[in-house]
Amino acid sequence: MGDTTSLKTANFIGQARQGSLGYWKYLVPSILFFGFMGLNILTVILLDIDQAQLIKEQIDRVGANWAFVITVSPLAVFCLLLLLYIKHVHKQSLTSLTTSRSKIDWSRVVFSFVVISLLIISATLYDYYSNPSNYVFNFEPVRFFILFGIAIILIPLQTSFEEYLFRAYLLQGVGSYFKSRLLALVLTSVLFGVMHIANPEINKIGYVLLVSYIGTGFFLGIITLMDEGLELALGFHAANNLITVLLVTSDWTAFQTNSILRYIGEPNQVFDIFIPVLVIYPLIILVFSKKYNWSNWKQKLTGKA
Repeated sequence: MGDTTSLKTANFIGQARQGSLGYWKYLVPSILFFGFMGLNILTVILLDIDQAQLIKEQIDRVGANWAFVITVSPLAVFCLLLLLYIKHVHKQSLTSLTTSRSKIDWSRVVFSFVVISLLIISATLYDYYSNPSNYVFNFEPVRFFILFGIAIILIPLQTSFEEYLFRAYLLQGVGSYFKSRLLALVLTSVLFGVMHIANPEINKIGYVLLVSYIGTGFFLGIITLMDEGLELALGFHAANNLITVLLVTSDWTAFQTNSILRYIGEPNQVFDIFIPVLVIYPLIILVFSKKYNWSNWKQKLTGKA
């Protein structure tokens, strides 16, 4: 299935030791990023800022496509900066940061991307035809194709930053330092969820949405640890954000774009939060586990790193 190394010898967390580990080096990007995010979160919460309204005002000033660029570009730049930092300060290769295999398995990235894309498209079409009053056809060819060109460049960089930061850099760093896979999984998953606490969706749905964000963090961490590589998580995250940005948007989401559809209904906590975390994610894990013959679950998720 595209494996280039034995599962018996694979150790994704141990890949960090191939470079210049120096645990203090992990403090620099961590302090900079989490300091920046922490300040933003505190500002939003303490000043009770309506992020969705700010995005709408920005769209009124510069248009939806430019507003999208302004929103996504910082994380795209952070991705490049993080990879350069790891290469030159940690002396760690992109391959060892990405996978325990001898080379990055792009077939895994593509498979995950296709599976998640088909799932999102199918679910959206089903809901569209089941509840047509919840949607408005929003397709404007010129604006959409400009968005498409922008999104296929920026979204993979944005999602890759989050994956390389949480499921690679910090997962490997925390796991190597504390010699614990479970601690690395829990810490990075919770941090990933909390990072989204200032998203405008929180204002609309409430803090219960953190169940989805943290649950997604655990899902991505589990498939990374079980597969001993980041490829499946990279494909999932890119598909989730890219297809959503292009297919459907709403007035209360972080990405308000020139998508094909606009959702005008009210969010459903059961279907938007609990069904994905409790049903969809376990089913995807099952599909991946069967395709890639995962085994030794206890050791890979809770064992010594």
